[in-house]
Amino acid sequence: MTAPRSLTITRRAALGAGVALTAAACGSDGGANTDPDTLMVTGNSIAGGKNAESAEWIENYVIPEFTALQKEKGREITLTFEPQGVDDEDYKTKVALDLNSGRGADVLGIDGTWVGEFAQAGYIRPLNEVASNVEEWDGWDQIDEAVRNSAAFEDELYGVPDGTNGRVWYFNKDLFSQAGLPENWQPASWEDLLDAGRALKSLDGVVPIQLNAGTAMGEATTMQGLLPILAGTGTEVWTDGMWLGNTQGLRDALTLYRTIYVDEELGDPVLQQEANGRDTSFAEFAEGRIGMLLEGDYLWRAVLNPAEGVGTAPMENRDEVIGYAMICSQEPGAGVGGQDFVSYSGAGCQVLNPNAADPELAWELIEFMASPEAIKKRVEETVSITQRDDVNAELLGDDPLLSWIAEEVLPTSLYRPSLAEYPEVSVALQQATLDVVSGTAVEEAAQTYADTVAGIVGDENVVSN
Repeated sequence: MTAPRSLTITRRAALGAGVALTAAACGSDGGANTDPDTLMVTGNSIAGGKNAESAEWIENYVIPEFTALQKEKGREITLTFEPQGVDDEDYKTKVALDLNSGRGADVLGIDGTWVGEFAQAGYIRPLNEVASNVEEWDGWDQIDEAVRNSAAFEDELYGVPDGTNGRVWYFNKDLFSQAGLPENWQPASWEDLLDAGRALKSLDGVVPIQLNAGTAMGEATTMQGLLPILAGTGTEVWTDGMWLGNTQGLRDALTLYRTIYVDEELGDPVLQQEANGRDTSFAEFAEGRIGMLLEGDYLWRAVLNPAEGVGTAPMENRDEVIGYAMICSQEPGAGVGGQDFVSYSGAGCQVLNPNAADPELAWELIEFMASPEAIKKRVEETVSITQRDDVNAELLGDDPLLSWIAEEVLPTSLYRPSLAEYPEVSVALQQATLDVVSGTAVEEAAQTYADTVAGIVGDENVVSN
């Protein structure tokens, strides 16, 4: 097994001062569990409702199998599941209240973007401070360091990721062929990207590029739009305790938006402002009316999927017509960490309650839930990218896009800062793209964004140049 530092992240993702979570009155019943033979797991899922597959997996597989495993070891335990099926913010508030009051489930499923906030508030602690044998788990060798980042904060690992995803450029090979572009297209720079858009512009009725912009698409603008473009300039929204302000990287990213939507009319600016603009972009892409767009593997799995009853805009010829390419940096080597290509990923994770009656047993449960057998059972109905390389190698071989993302894209991937201020900063980023797409000058949009962020986090915590 590798040294403990291998469980940490390479990039800091924290704000200097602690952050308190604002919570409404919606705590759980009862006090902390004091019975070491009684274990509870919770997550924002419920059979017949939100994230039903996850809930059913826990109830029908995890509970009976883990209980039987412990019995084989000579220990009789009671494992229960506390289902939830509520708005993510309501679930977050409930978990925060439970942890703050020393209550709650022993193992908790949370979004990776909450890790830093919970850690700063003292609600969760690094895994190896709660359980003693965390570093001995052989599963770490199967989870890429970039994927571990989703459950880490300030060089400490707080949880085990329970899946992941990746963002790429998708393109229509038929349209590319008509425009004289190669079907194995892979841009090496933004100029290559724009050149492809210019070639596609010659086709009647085709919008060359869809790069999410504006506030109507919400976080999809940030995660599947501006953040990957920013990363291509070597810029992240939060670095070394400072939030992104009016920097050259931001101005370059917004200039790309302006080039696409205003100066060269390679995208549809009206679509970015429509309430259902993202869904409309999916439909138009499936119909061959958009040449390329930046999206997560969700587009492939759940939108274009030709399997009956799965895709919302199914394409029977998806595998033959749709190509995909890595997200290029502004120039080769210009991306974060000197990368030629970049991506962003997201994931949930399982964390330990510091107040667990038996932390070692709770950690064994997390190990079990992240074992190859358990993960394969979880995704047997709908194949998706998992946190484990060995499982991905076994299950994704028949899906060229998912296996390619798992092998090639995830190692380049970055994660959003898991801090309380991020959602507001994200909205400010979305507004900056909307301003530019609507015709505002890049410098003005960048400065308005920086002023807004200063109002959120304090001027002393914003870097501009």
